[in-house]
Amino acid sequence: MTKTILVDTGPLVALLNARDRHHEWAKVQFGAIRPPLVTCDAVLTEACYLLRASARGPAAILAMVSRGLLVATFRLAEHAEPVGRLITRYSSVPMDLTDACLVRLSELSEDPVVLTLDKDFLVYRRHGRQRIATIIPPS
Repeated sequence: MTKTILVDTGPLVALLNARDRHHEWAKVQFGAIRPPLVTCDAVLTEACYLLRASARGPAAILAMVSRGLLVATFRLAEHAEPVGRLITRYSSVPMDLTDACLVRLSELSEDPVVLTLDKDFLVYRRHGRQRIATIIPPS
């Protein structure tokens, strides 16, 4: 069975920003992963915002979506209640909307792995108790 790769904002920004300290790591990861990568609109929004000053920024993100390399399958309207419960549960972290959407998306996937720079994913649990597999740079 093929793992579903869920992508967070950080690796996308690192891939497209050569000055990002995780740029080389991101290039290696994206080179090793077979598309499509699954994400949510919140990730795409954050990435476009963070890359807004870059010449390749938002246009590159949208090109990845157009080419089918990134697929945003998550519809917040259908999952607002469980996402809200996650944000409340992890309020001490604190969990933002993007992370909550990705954790919920992991709950909807059979064998998910989250590609992220965010160590909070080492704390979050899917279905209340299950560790979320991650691809994350070494400390």
